[in-house]
Amino acid sequence: MKKYISLLIIAVLTLGLFSGCGTSTKSAEESSDKIQIVTTIFPEYDWVMNVLGNQTENAEVTMLLDNGVDLHSYEPSPEDVLKITTCDLFIYVGGESDKWVDDALAEAVNEDMQVINLMEVLGDSVSEEEVVEGMQAEEEEGEEGEEEEVEYDEHVWLSLRNASKIVDKIEEALCNLDQANAQEYSANATSYKEQLSALDQDYEAAISEKQVNAILFGDRFPFRYMVDDYDLDYYAAFVGCSAETEASFETVTFLAQKVDELSLPAVLIIDGSDGKIAETIVESTTNKNQQILTMNSMQSTTSDDVENGMSYLSVMKDNLSILKQALGEEITASLDSDDAQKKTLI
Repeated sequence: MKKYISLLIIAVLTLGLFSGCGTSTKSAEESSDKIQIVTTIFPEYDWVMNVLGNQTENAEVTMLLDNGVDLHSYEPSPEDVLKITTCDLFIYVGGESDKWVDDALAEAVNEDMQVINLMEVLGDSVSEEEVVEGMQAEEEEGEEGEEEEVEYDEHVWLSLRNASKIVDKIEEALCNLDQANAQEYSANATSYKEQLSALDQDYEAAISEKQVNAILFGDRFPFRYMVDDYDLDYYAAFVGCSAETEASFETVTFLAQKVDELSLPAVLIIDGSDGKIAETIVESTTNKNQQILTMNSMQSTTSDDVENGMSYLSVMKDNLSILKQALGEEITASLDSDDAQKKTLI
C-alpha cells in the first residue's frame, strides 16, 4: 500500500508539470496563506466549519468523501493523497476502514502537520463491535487457530457526547495553527458545544418518555454509540461495518418475532438502504403494519447536501424525530395501513 500511495503522489506531481503552469501557480498563490484542512467524512467537515466561524475565508477545507461513497468502500484518488500529504490539519476516523491513512501520512511533506484521529481522541470510550442476539455475523477469514483480531466500532460521530470531545481537539489544533484568531476559535467551539449539549438533553428528555426501550434495524447498525449514550436496547440484521446485503431466513424470522414480542411500531433502516430486508421483516410480523423509517448515519453525505444546508446538528435533530417515532412517541395516526408499511422518512 505504501508503494501504491507513493506512486499516486508521483503521478499527480508529474501531471502538474504538463498542465498549464500559469493556472497551477495562481491556484497555489491564492491558497498559500490559507490553512489547508482535509477531513475524510462530513461530520468532521461540519465541526471544523463551526469552529472556524467567520474565519472560513482564511482556510481551505476539503471533505474527501463528498460524492456519496461511504467510509467502508472509499479509496483515495491521487489528488486526495496529495492534499493529505501537504495539508496543515488532517482529520480522520481511524478505524478499520482507514488503514490506508498510515501510508499516506508516511509520505507527508509538511512536518508541522497536525493530525486528529477521532478514535484516538476518544480513547477508552471507543467500543468493540458486538454481535447481539439474532444478528447475522460475518464469516471471519483467516487461518485456523489464528487469534481473532479485535475490531472497534468506528461510527463514533453518531454520539453528540463524542462530538463535543472531538470539537475540543479541533479547537486546540486550529488555535495552534492560527494563534492570531485563537480567541475566536475558542468562543466558536464553546458556542457549538452548547448546541450539542442542548440537543443531547433533548434526546434524554425524549427517551425518558419512551413507550418501548428498544429499536430494531432491518439493516446494518452504525448507531451503537447513540444507543449506549441513552441506555437503549437494539436489534439489527448486521453490525455497522458489515458488507452483507442479504439477511438469512433465521435473521429475518428472529427480528420479525422480536417486533411482535416488544410491540415495536417501526423497523429502521439507514440512509442509502433499499429497505428490502425491513420490508420482509414487516411482512413476517403478525400485524404487518409497522412503519419503515430511515435514520441518517451520515455515511453517504455529498457536497450537494452540504451546499443545500445540511449540518451535523440538523441531521441529529432529524434522527431524534425518527427515534421518537420508533420508540412509540410520535406515530402518525393519519397514515393508512399501506402507507404505514411502506413509508420511509429521510
